[in-house]
Amino acid sequence: MRRRTRGAALVAVATMALTACSGGDGAEDGSVELTMLAASYSDNTKQLWEGVIASYEDANPGVTVNLEMQSWENINDVIRTRVQSNEAPDILSIDAFAGYVEDDLLYSAEELLSQETIDDFEDSFRENASIDGTQYGFPLIASARALFVNDELLAEAGVEEPPTTWEELRAAAEAVTESTDAYGYGLPLGSEEAQAEAGIWFLGAGGGYGDAQKITVDTPQNREAAAFMKGLYDDGLTQPDAGATQRTPMLDQFIQGRFGMAMGLPPIVGMIEEKNPELDYSIVDIPTKDGEQVTLGVADHLMSFRNDEDKAEEVGAFLDHFYQPENYVEFVDTEGFLPVTKSGAEQTTNEAMGPFLDMLPSAEFYPSTNPAWATTQAALQSQIGLLTTGTAPQEVLAGIQAEADNA
Repeated sequence: MRRRTRGAALVAVATMALTACSGGDGAEDGSVELTMLAASYSDNTKQLWEGVIASYEDANPGVTVNLEMQSWENINDVIRTRVQSNEAPDILSIDAFAGYVEDDLLYSAEELLSQETIDDFEDSFRENASIDGTQYGFPLIASARALFVNDELLAEAGVEEPPTTWEELRAAAEAVTESTDAYGYGLPLGSEEAQAEAGIWFLGAGGGYGDAQKITVDTPQNREAAAFMKGLYDDGLTQPDAGATQRTPMLDQFIQGRFGMAMGLPPIVGMIEEKNPELDYSIVDIPTKDGEQVTLGVADHLMSFRNDEDKAEEVGAFLDHFYQPENYVEFVDTEGFLPVTKSGAEQTTNEAMGPFLDMLPSAEFYPSTNPAWATTQAALQSQIGLLTTGTAPQEVLAGIQAEADNA
């Protein structure tokens, strides 16, 4: 294999006190129960969390952490329902957190974490996890998106170099589709992570999702990007069910040689090594409208709900335990993501992350500190796939923008 390395949150919840909910108060014998709801990244995620929990419980007799795992397809609906029912977990692993801050539901980092843990976060991720100067999200993992290219398929189709612009990508997709049994480009617009796929294209046109103050989906740049995505689908250069395709199964198919190109993230490297180590592929910069380098950066977070002040010490101790290098590095390296702590960056042994680390300086992130982002993300996940049904890009984006404006 050769690698090129060029260059929700809520919600309409009325302000409520989350007391006497999920974890339960400390028992009369002094025991404490914590509840944790976590998103699953891979088949390893549950086992990794169970290992962290076991070592924490061994060091803290009388404290039990009850873990619940949910897929990325389901977790936003699950947590939305839990919060509305006054049953939020003590600890949540997800992406967006700003809506919970707006409703005063979360602890800040200073209330729970040791100063050593806080200072160990990379400054950029700590800033991205803060609102009005106060950190509420505890950075968990980071990733950057890149274009994964099946070099064998492109060579078979007569494409000599990976694309750097939209027009080059379109030409390469046409060649692969016409000359091989594979689809030219994998376009996952299903609910799993449609906001990432769309965001990559939006950024490539000079658009994006806005910032902490204003969500901007329906813009001329984003419409141009949406029209380009729609054109790939309409012209038969993607899989036929792109509007319902989830990211994970699509990338599994890329690994098996069914797609010439697809946007991917760091864990795909490990999946290729496990499932198809003979795959001849490259990791290259994302093609953009004019060839300028940009990538979508993603940072997921841990956070803690104000359920029971008597458990704050145990929650903080668990989080400090997780971020110890011997625990955190194993987690992030096994999952195949980029570390968000300074000690993690120094101690990681995952050399395959090099291409993605090189892309981070040009990364643009979701406006996750905007309280309307969770609603926007949900709207993107449910509506951007309408591009494959004949709906005009402007109509699709206007509908998503309306939901963001009303959040």
